[in-house]
Amino acid sequence: MNMRKVLVVTSVEAERDAVRRGLRGDDRFDVKIGGVGPVAAAAAAAKILSRSAFDLVICAGICGGFAGRAEVGSAVVADAVICADLGAETPEGFCSVDELGFGSARVPLNQELVSRVAQALRQGGLPVAQGPVLTLSTVTGSAAMAEELLARVPGAVAEAMEGFGVAYAAQQEGLPVLEIRAVSNLIGPRDKSAWRIKEALQTLEAASSILREVL
Repeated sequence: MNMRKVLVVTSVEAERDAVRRGLRGDDRFDVKIGGVGPVAAAAAAAKILSRSAFDLVICAGICGGFAGRAEVGSAVVADAVICADLGAETPEGFCSVDELGFGSARVPLNQELVSRVAQALRQGGLPVAQGPVLTLSTVTGSAAMAEELLARVPGAVAEAMEGFGVAYAAQQEGLPVLEIRAVSNLIGPRDKSAWRIKEALQTLEAASSILREVL
């Protein structure tokens, strides 16, 4: 696709460093830390985009994967970025901001670009899950909440904390956006002993290396 300039936003240093290792000094990519959570990520991305011109914005990092949909160590390419907790609780259950009529908790993505990147990662030997990635300010810590999220967004493959913020900032600038992640743990009860952060960062590095060839 020959993108001239790509902004990559990660939440923390370890993610940034993994992406940079994969990119191997490709000067088309500017990799920045945006902070943890959708607000910090949106503010950081908006500030950067206001100062420099880019052709594409990518939110990259590690994530939790829904069991049976995105296994530990796999790469995830979002085909929808959804802020899954933006809305209101009602006696009937959660009501999204879309249903309330106050805007949208979803940023549309270029599906041709999403498919092209996902296919390139698969051809590069990575296991890839493609589907909605949820943005949450509070990550899931129980099986019950994992089930509720899947009921809210059927087909969701993963959750993280920054995608919607970065995507919203890109949308305001009229720029295409991708969310690309690597799964470090399964979503549900928190069990740090089962987290595979090192392996996820290795997958993120490998995915970033492939991005050099496809973008």
